[in-house]
Amino acid sequence: MNTMLDIFNDDAFSVTSLTDALRDTFYKPGRIAELGLFSRNAVSTTTISIERVGEILKLVSPSPRGGPGETRDYPKRSLRPLSIPHFERDFAVMADEVQGVRAFGSTTALQTVQGIFMQKMQPNLVDFDLTEEHARLGAITGVITYADSSSLNLFTEFGVTQETEVDFDLDAASPVDGILRKRCTQVIRTMRKRLGATPFDSVHAFVGDNFFDDLLQHKEVRETYKGWNEAQILRESYVGKNRSSNPMFEFGGIVWENYGAIGDQNMVNIGVNTDKARFFPLGVDGLFKTYDAPADYIETVNTPGQRLYAKQFPMQNGKGIHGEVQMNSLSICLRPGSLFGARRT
Repeated sequence: MNTMLDIFNDDAFSVTSLTDALRDTFYKPGRIAELGLFSRNAVSTTTISIERVGEILKLVSPSPRGGPGETRDYPKRSLRPLSIPHFERDFAVMADEVQGVRAFGSTTALQTVQGIFMQKMQPNLVDFDLTEEHARLGAITGVITYADSSSLNLFTEFGVTQETEVDFDLDAASPVDGILRKRCTQVIRTMRKRLGATPFDSVHAFVGDNFFDDLLQHKEVRETYKGWNEAQILRESYVGKNRSSNPMFEFGGIVWENYGAIGDQNMVNIGVNTDKARFFPLGVDGLFKTYDAPADYIETVNTPGQRLYAKQFPMQNGKGIHGEVQMNSLSICLRPGSLFGARRT
């Protein structure tokens, strides 16, 4: 190999070292990761199998003393295999790009070449963050759509009927007094019904722009916050850490967070439809999971998966180094029946 490229044989460019660099340097979680909804689960296979056991609660009927009792019907178990998608980005570092920094035994040269390699990886890592956030938002809504237009419908996969959207009728000219709180209570009751005996802490809503704006302007919401001074509103009404985060406030026992699509024609828009809201419970252990499978390298097959992997290998003509970053992950909700939405009108 060209001596210019011998530096890539250093341990700093092994699969392990490059992968560690990704994990330690570049990963910046999105809003859903900040909420801590998804637990990461490393698996050593490229598919997972989800076992479903229906939960049906029934009252026990009276039976004659001394006679036979009734027999309970027990739900059957079902096993659903799901494939873990593979995401990969390729790039290259040409020999000319490291020209002038190669010096035998030079630590500085090594650091410079590492810097070039990382600069090539960084834009791809931002896209992986975006891809994971998009998939997790899909898992929260119940339908995950990928960049190639393929999709995974969790309601279909788990054989669950999605709850009908709640009509909040936010454009009503003369809303009935108390109707908005009534609809919030309906949402909480529906969540409780869908989760059955499983306790939850609260209901959170990701809300599109028009829905959020009309909700803020609603008479009941405005009346709730009348009499508060400005400091109270900033401290207690908007529960976000700062104003650059998603606007959100609590009303009717639900935290409403404006997760509208952000971006332009040159960006991928991630967010909830402008006239919709999506509800999900907080505080349900193991409800949302991300499964990480191993990379398709000899060094990693049959080992517990990690979020990201990176690897480099030389070009056949000796003019540079190929690099790649990959992610093998599946984010799902294990009880999609608890996911439902609302429309603005």
